[in-house]
Amino acid sequence: MRTHRDPERLSAASNMARFQRIFAERGMPPGGMPVSDTPEPIPALETAQARIPRLYRSAVADHPQVAAWVRAIADSAEAPNVRARRQVTYGPSLLLVGRTGRGKTHAAFGAIRSLLGAGIDVRWHATTAADLYAEMRPRQGADPEWMLRRIIRVPVLILDDLGAAKSSEWTEELTYRLINQRSIHQLPTLVTSNLPIRDLRAQIGDRVASRLTGMCEQVVFTGPDRRRQDPAA
Repeated sequence: MRTHRDPERLSAASNMARFQRIFAERGMPPGGMPVSDTPEPIPALETAQARIPRLYRSAVADHPQVAAWVRAIADSAEAPNVRARRQVTYGPSLLLVGRTGRGKTHAAFGAIRSLLGAGIDVRWHATTAADLYAEMRPRQGADPEWMLRRIIRVPVLILDDLGAAKSSEWTEELTYRLINQRSIHQLPTLVTSNLPIRDLRAQIGDRVASRLTGMCEQVVFTGPDRRRQDPAA
């Protein structure tokens, strides 16, 4: 008989509560540290701007749940030694859902920019699900297994437009390996999708959907199409 809870079955709410308890035990404020961009040049943020798509180089984490996630990740960052900057090593994840143009990708890149703006050392990677599948397809001179392991291990990952690409057994297995490993190691992941969770489940499979539900707090984006008003949405 099992006497422990399977971590894959923990709800996103209980995961967030557990991280908050950890922060409280370390004497960190419940609301977290203030995290925002500053008017002063920040080398890490300036360097990251070249990697951030032009549309999102002024993005901010303006959704309350995303801002709370930024604070939680910043509070959990640890310095490897007394002279080093604090680094992101673990934390909760978010599933950002909503129709096209509601600001999900904007918020995800805004979260990265806010962490960098707070002086946190963030190793991050961003990709769409379609680009991930294209990159992982076997081809001469490439090692897809090595590339997948690199993405699995990156401390913070943006996986954009999950469920938009054509699905197959191969894409489902690849997505499962990625999400499952990040869930096990509690690596912060920002997943965006245009599909509600019930439709996403049909597109990506029960195993992947189950892991996402367990590791992510769901954030629903509503309102008008921001791209009709703001090209950086």
